[in-house]
Amino acid sequence: MTVSFALPYALLGLLAVPVLVAAYLWQLRRRRRNAVRFSNVALIRAVLPRQRMWRRHLPVALVLASLALLGLAAGRPQVRAAVPVSSSAVILAVDVSGSMCATDVDPNRLAAAQEAVRRFIDEQDDRTRIGLVVFSGFAQVAVAPTTNKADLRQAVDGLTTGRGTTIGAAILKSIDAISEINPSVAPADGGAATGADPDDQAPTPDAPATPAPESPKTVPEIVVLLTDGANTRGVTPQEAAVQAAARGVRVYPIGFGTTNPTQMVCTSDQLGGGLFDGPPGGFGGGLGPGGRNFLVVDEEALQTVARTTGGEYFKASDADQLQGVLNDLPKHVDVQERNVEVSVAFAGLAALLLLLGLGLAGRWTAHPQ
Repeated sequence: MTVSFALPYALLGLLAVPVLVAAYLWQLRRRRRNAVRFSNVALIRAVLPRQRMWRRHLPVALVLASLALLGLAAGRPQVRAAVPVSSSAVILAVDVSGSMCATDVDPNRLAAAQEAVRRFIDEQDDRTRIGLVVFSGFAQVAVAPTTNKADLRQAVDGLTTGRGTTIGAAILKSIDAISEINPSVAPADGGAATGADPDDQAPTPDAPATPAPESPKTVPEIVVLLTDGANTRGVTPQEAAVQAAARGVRVYPIGFGTTNPTQMVCTSDQLGGGLFDGPPGGFGGGLGPGGRNFLVVDEEALQTVARTTGGEYFKASDADQLQGVLNDLPKHVDVQERNVEVSVAFAGLAALLLLLGLGLAGRWTAHPQ
């Protein structure tokens, strides 16, 4: 176990302890020199109350030890220890593509997701910052990481659907949101993270993830990615995951919905200009390159994202499962090596020794036997 001090110059106060020890010893010697000489030492010993030699010095030793501990506490001692670190911020990246109107989850995917996210927000403590990233045809930060739950609930209530699914851009946007509150996290690279509309970009086929650069440190902030489909354009989720891993950002993808999406029915409040991935009455436009159905979760891509970043992939086919997954997320904490300050322990022990020394001095003075 390594011990360090946040204020090493405060340890100069410890020099007072040997000075006091020297003064105490000098005082004892002075008393001996100035003592009255008696010819009959045995008579003096018989008259004076008996007191063990160590009782004379123990209270002083305890007081001096308490002063030494207070001097160490002033230096703010720290020990290097493995401690569990929960997420200091959670970025919720929520898919608002038109497929979220599918009614295979009652009443539809978007309404179920909104309710689960609202409950997740309400159940977090007041110290956890939560950010909201929404994505369809492009990704944007709807709410920067904050502890203001009212702003978050208002943003969640106002979610509307759009056209397209840019999972990779959502990951990059989430990295940018984290970089605003954690200086050790660099902003994401690539235009997909800027929030520009990528409609003019050609669809990028899924590509295998390249090995992520080794991250020197995992940051406490995490990204929770909720999507019901597959990436349709822009940077791929696998490519974005490499950037997240290089910055120590973990991504926890949640694949939402069934493999047999039904009719899409959104309320008027959920419609964002009536733009869907396919025709309003069905899923004819849901097939992309390679015959992939973009209205069904691309579990392979999301699992790759989780592996690359050190997160974990979850599957939720209904509202109850989604709520259970979100409830379990705070349990995903890391054990990290950190400096833990123990000055309070030193100060508490010093106070205990001081009280003990004063108490013994008073007791033995009144009852020397």
